[in-house]
Amino acid sequence: MSNLELEPTEIDCGTTVQRDGLRAVETTDEVRVEVLTARDVPLGGPRAMTVHRTLPQRQRSLIGAWCFADHYGPDDVSVTGGMDVPPHPHTGLQTVSWLFTGEIEHRDTMGNHAMVRPGEVNLMTAGHGIAHTEVSTPETTTLHGVQLWVALPADAVDTPRDFAHYVPPLIEADGTALRVFLGELAGERSPVHTFTPLLGAELTLDAGAEIDLPVNPEFEHGVLVDTGAIRVVNSAAAPLVRTELGYVGVGATHLHLSNVADERTRVVILGGAPLDEEIIMWWNFVGRTHDDIVTYRDEWMAHSDRFGQVQGYTGEVQHLPAPTLPTTHLRPRHNEPGRA
Repeated sequence: MSNLELEPTEIDCGTTVQRDGLRAVETTDEVRVEVLTARDVPLGGPRAMTVHRTLPQRQRSLIGAWCFADHYGPDDVSVTGGMDVPPHPHTGLQTVSWLFTGEIEHRDTMGNHAMVRPGEVNLMTAGHGIAHTEVSTPETTTLHGVQLWVALPADAVDTPRDFAHYVPPLIEADGTALRVFLGELAGERSPVHTFTPLLGAELTLDAGAEIDLPVNPEFEHGVLVDTGAIRVVNSAAAPLVRTELGYVGVGATHLHLSNVADERTRVVILGGAPLDEEIIMWWNFVGRTHDDIVTYRDEWMAHSDRFGQVQGYTGEVQHLPAPTLPTTHLRPRHNEPGRA
């Protein structure tokens, strides 16, 4: 998915934790949970679909190498028009598309023509550069899912374009259901290749259900709530609610999740080894310096071979214009991983 903001927010992410966007910091004897609240962002014009953006924020720009998290829907396509994102570029990242409801048609400059469907992950590696389109299908009445980006490490930023599709098995037990689309959790491993150690999974819990998940203590983790309310640890702390993301730093050996709602709760679990690098993310590009971003933007606007051309998109706009760069010098973002 493109970041369609006309004036993308420039975020200076240093090592000092700031309070805006933070509902609370819950501390127990077991684990410390930072609660990040989403920022609502309209995508597109007057019938824009609103997404709830939990990453990046000033106080927490990365979870492992996860650098961007948009959560959207349930979106009534008859009201908003659904998703129709013209050809747009990416560099230095991988896009991870995961749907709960609906269907999206994907086309890219490698010639891939694929569908994004519920329970099926599509991962696109931009690397040196790629362009793609995303359009909800005519059969879609409700669109609901997450769009995630992963920053590539410095030694992989110029890796060739790639695309992967995977249907993870559904693992059900004791009122819970788990799909692991990246990495490894609860004995399930995804074959999809990433360039840093990562975890991505969807978990649903019936009302009153709970689960204790062994996790890699070298990872930091995030629990993004899609529906219902969930407590990350057994405590009196306020539960996470819809669109909130609970962050747990490195050192945790388990995530104990309990559904405290009267309905089924669904969460997306993100995790990864801390990315000990400074990155600059502006619009749809990830680079290491201000000059990198300037180069990517100039080459996109010049229709460079770096990105190629998407074939088969029938929309009116065949080359989404890049926003104007800010007059200030883009600064890298880096934040120290928290401790559980």
